[in-house]
Order: sequence, then C-alpha cells, then structure tokens
Amino acid sequence: MRVELLLHVISDVVWIGGMFLAYLAVRPAAVEALEPPQRLKLWVGIFTRFFRWVWAAVILILGTGFSMMGQMQPVRAYVIVMAIVGVLMSAIFMHVYFAPFGRLKRAVRDEDWKAGGAALGQIRILVGINLALGLINICVAMLGSMI
Repeated sequence: MRVELLLHVISDVVWIGGMFLAYLAVRPAAVEALEPPQRLKLWVGIFTRFFRWVWAAVILILGTGFSMMGQMQPVRAYVIVMAIVGVLMSAIFMHVYFAPFGRLKRAVRDEDWKAGGAALGQIRILVGINLALGLINICVAMLGSMI
C-alpha cells in the first residue's frame, strides 16, 4: 500500500500543482504579455503537453485510490468523500479534454480567435473548479486522517 500511496500523492501533486501554476501564474502572465492569437497558440501547446500528464495522473489516482479503498476495513467517511471528489474531478477533466479543448484546437487551427477565446474561457472556469476541488480534497485527506 505504500507504493500505491506514493504514486497516488505524486499524481495529485502533478495534477493539482499543474492547475495551480497554469491558473495563478501562467494565465495572468500570458494575458499581460501576449495578444490573443499568440496566447491561444501558447495554451494549445501547454494543454497538449500537460493533459498527457493529467491522463496518467487520473488513471493512477483512480486506480491507486480504489485499490487502497479495497484494502481498508472499514472504509472511513473521509475516504469516500475523497473518492467522490476525485471521480467528479476526473469527469470534469474528461469534459474539458473532449469538449472545450477540442474546440480550442480547432479554433486555433482555423484562426478563429473569437471561438478560441470562448473555448479558453470555458477551460479556465472548469480548471478553476477542479483546482478548488483538488485543494479541498487535500484538506479532506489531511484533516480526515487526523480524526
């Protein structure tokens, strides 16, 4: 279970840390420094690379999380809350990947900057929600394990 926990936590750090960096550092810097066409192209490049890691993180988080739950007797309430939040976050990520990210890539390819901006705006909102959920889940993990 220690290796599973290690993989679980590293995957959490990659995903949540990446969202934190993108949302609170890269986004404001990109808005200040780049015009919309360059900014949208940058985000396609960032997301293309980052989302590969997020897919791996999601698979590892869900796989290790449910595996560790299966080894617990009984499963404590805070662990169930963490699982529910993790599944919700994964569903939000999959929506981002298959819907607005797809629209963003097409808009950049077609140089439709208005549509690209709209898609990026949707991604920003959903990443903000997932970042908040991820930080809440960290608090649940830490506080729940103390009770």
